Amino acid sequence: MRTLLLVGIVIACTGTASAADYKAGSITIINPWSRATPKGASTAVGYMTIKNAGSSVDRLIGGSVEVASGFQLHSMDMEKGVATMRELSAVEIKPGQSIEFKPDSSHVMFVGLKHPLSKGDHVSGTLVFERAGKVQIEYEVQAIGARQGAAQGMEHMH
Repeated sequence: MRTLLLVGIVIACTGTASAADYKAGSITIINPWSRATPKGASTAVGYMTIKNAGSSVDRLIGGSVEVASGFQLHSMDMEKGVATMRELSAVEIKPGQSIEFKPDSSHVMFVGLKHPLSKGDHVSGTLVFERAGKVQIEYEVQAIGARQGAAQGMEHMH
């Protein structure tokens, strides 16, 4: 009985950490995820880490998602205790560098949502890089208020 319980826990943990990584040329997109949205929300956010293993600079210049009419790159900074968000035309990823889109920081914004996002949904999208081109990805939707994607949460359990 104890063995079955242990096997069940291992299967549950591995199933939760199913976020995929995506690769195009020297660019790797790690653990794209989003948060569930309340009914009536017109925007959602996307998070991920992007690594450049190449020898040339690349730039994330845009993207799209199936669930929204618009896609924007945003930076977020704290100024005198107030969060300020700024739309960016591109995000540069230098050779050997990683850029992290995370809560309370830079992120992608899905504008003009066609319907609310629910925990467990998978949102198909495309990222567009200056050098690597278009990359098809899928955002895994976490709970409202989540602070990290499923795979990141699993790292803390080991």
